[in-house]
Amino acid sequence: MAGSPTVAVVLDGLSTAGLPTGCKHGVPWYVAHLGGYLMASLADPDMPLTDGLADALARVAALHPQCDLRNPGTPSATVAILRQRHGVLDHFVLADSPVVFDGHEGCTVMTDLRVDDILPDLRAEVERHETHTQGHREALQRLVLAQREVRNTPDGYWVAGANPESAQHGLTGAVRLEDVRCAAVMSDGVSRLVTEYGMATWDEVFATLHAGGPRQLIETVREVEASDPTGRRWPRYKSGDDATVALCQW
Repeated sequence: MAGSPTVAVVLDGLSTAGLPTGCKHGVPWYVAHLGGYLMASLADPDMPLTDGLADALARVAALHPQCDLRNPGTPSATVAILRQRHGVLDHFVLADSPVVFDGHEGCTVMTDLRVDDILPDLRAEVERHETHTQGHREALQRLVLAQREVRNTPDGYWVAGANPESAQHGLTGAVRLEDVRCAAVMSDGVSRLVTEYGMATWDEVFATLHAGGPRQLIETVREVEASDPTGRRWPRYKSGDDATVALCQW
């Protein structure tokens, strides 16, 4: 996560499932550098969010040309951006890290779930196994290998990787600042409290954020996950995913 008085960015690195990526640096290195360059690009308030991400992707790729950036498993990340400028809130989402607005007429979720339509049979196979089992690990590797083949292709889904073109496939929009009480930018490791576990509404998420901040919301997610450590109630890829959230208020 990175932020300034006018910009909030959440990046969530994609799991490698223990498979080779063609990059000697790894996903944490990639996410850290992408976040830094993205914030630098968006320091210009008139820079379109898509162009800012494309610029950052190109800059990070230039840092490690000796790595195999054509490898379909090259480090990648989901992207969620919220920016305030000229009385408007611009947003950009690429993959399943959402931006959620708490508006005067209810909550609105901006997210990109194209990956959910990809390889449903392999996804179901992963979910048939409890986490931390050999069967789960093997099924997850088969899914990730298959996802890599359609990642950042017209017939698949899009994430931030080595190719700046992926920035043009994000979902963008804008809302008037006066129509929004606050907003949250988060990874899917937080949003699943609502979308997958069904243990809170978006109104309750914002109530928790106002009462105890991001830390309390993340602790709530962890408590829910701890009640189902092997994924029997809520089948999933791992017991607990990376959880990041930024609460934005004006």
